[in-house]
Amino acid sequence: MLGVSSFCLHEEPLPDALEKLSEITGLVEIMDDGRHFVNSSDELAAFSLEYAFHAPCRSINIASLHEPIRRASVEVLGQCFSVAADVNAPVVIHPGYFAWEEEREKAFEHFQKSLKEIDSLAEEYGITYYVENMGNWNYFFLRFPGELDLLGNVDLALDVGHAHLNNCLDEFLTLPFSHVHLHDNDGTDDTHSAVGEGSIDFVAVMEAVRRTKATPIVEVGTLPGVIESIRVLENL
Repeated sequence: MLGVSSFCLHEEPLPDALEKLSEITGLVEIMDDGRHFVNSSDELAAFSLEYAFHAPCRSINIASLHEPIRRASVEVLGQCFSVAADVNAPVVIHPGYFAWEEEREKAFEHFQKSLKEIDSLAEEYGITYYVENMGNWNYFFLRFPGELDLLGNVDLALDVGHAHLNNCLDEFLTLPFSHVHLHDNDGTDDTHSAVGEGSIDFVAVMEAVRRTKATPIVEVGTLPGVIESIRVLENL
């Protein structure tokens, strides 16, 4: 089954988005940020859906050199884990970033410290989480396959659009991953375009998805783009 990210309807209240998405899929990944930030699982219970969560990411940084910000970022993820546990949902998180190249090594130490704490939270709540590879933004960790050892025992959520921006999608597709975000681009901007509108080879992508048995999530920016992407992917 192809899941769909609520990102495509992020300007709408979450219940309205879930109502529309339940008509085209049985699995929704909630973009747990902005209007779709979830404080409790109560509003999810009204729908007969399976869920995954994309944890808040735009206002937190688990690799921050500022210890109060790093701790608060981990706490925010813990809140997401708590809600996800209520609906038996896995969670995708971002790896964090460094503000200055000279701070990379220290930020990496903080990222590793956060991962240990996040591991403990995942165990406490009984949930599975994945770390997503990042796009062509120089200040983020986990842009390239060679950085996967940063994750230890945590599985990868492969974002094919991000990997394509870094010209390393082919290599990522040969590696293990458990969760995958599907969207297209032309190799220059993270446009989250519909499948077929960019230059990604989705035949190869879906072969890898079938091989790894990863959970596929269509993470396209518009609902019509999602519907078109599902049509194209199902025809593959």
